[in-house]
Amino acid sequence: MTKRRDVIAGMASLPLLSLGTASFMPVWAQEQAALDGDAIATADGDIIVHPVDHASLVLGFGGAVIYADPVGGAALYEGLPPPTAILVTHGHGDHFDVPTLEAIAGSAPILTSQEVFDKLPEALKANATAIANGEEASLDGIAVRAIAAHNITEDRMQYHPVGVGNGYVLTLGGKQVYVAGDTEPTDDMLALTDITVAFLPMNLPYTMTPEQAAEAINTFKPAVVYPYHYGDSDLAPLDAVGDHTEVRLRDWYSNGG
Repeated sequence: MTKRRDVIAGMASLPLLSLGTASFMPVWAQEQAALDGDAIATADGDIIVHPVDHASLVLGFGGAVIYADPVGGAALYEGLPPPTAILVTHGHGDHFDVPTLEAIAGSAPILTSQEVFDKLPEALKANATAIANGEEASLDGIAVRAIAAHNITEDRMQYHPVGVGNGYVLTLGGKQVYVAGDTEPTDDMLALTDITVAFLPMNLPYTMTPEQAAEAINTFKPAVVYPYHYGDSDLAPLDAVGDHTEVRLRDWYSNGG
């Protein structure tokens, strides 16, 4: 049975280009509050995709600024608008970092797994909600569904056991955006439909091989895929992805991650 939860921000959403509320922003975000990146059209405006580093990214939509797995310290987010909401997929250090969250979160609501929730200091926990695989939540008005994220290969199960981590499907302007977190092709992933944008990890031994990723893409057929979390993986096997999906290769390591 699907469960729903509401996660409400402690302050109003900030327009992407508005500086009128700068006095309420963290110091690191006051100089420039604009979000650049790829634009994905929806009936209600563009979704902006801004890679940050490795597995960290920012999504902009209208007045919403959603940080996914922000790590690496506040300096990585200088010049970006502060988050109106935060997603954390699981507790590994390249996805979850308490000092980074303390520096950038402000009063933004945090949606995460139980594993991460239990590790949060009280100040962050006050604005956080944990959901499990299969549950749904309203994250400051944005519909979010938690997708199973775990390994399926026997000798990799130690890295991401079943039921611990989440992927997330967000609905923005009627379009579905899938942030996979660390996972191999789970049944939940392969059963997804009508995904407009997917962020898929690929590196061994922790997540998928590029070959696994290509097979998964050809199964659930998202319109656009961003490979991320790939490290030094050879992405050539993604050439096997069919014409149903545009594979967008972006530089996720310009910050030296």
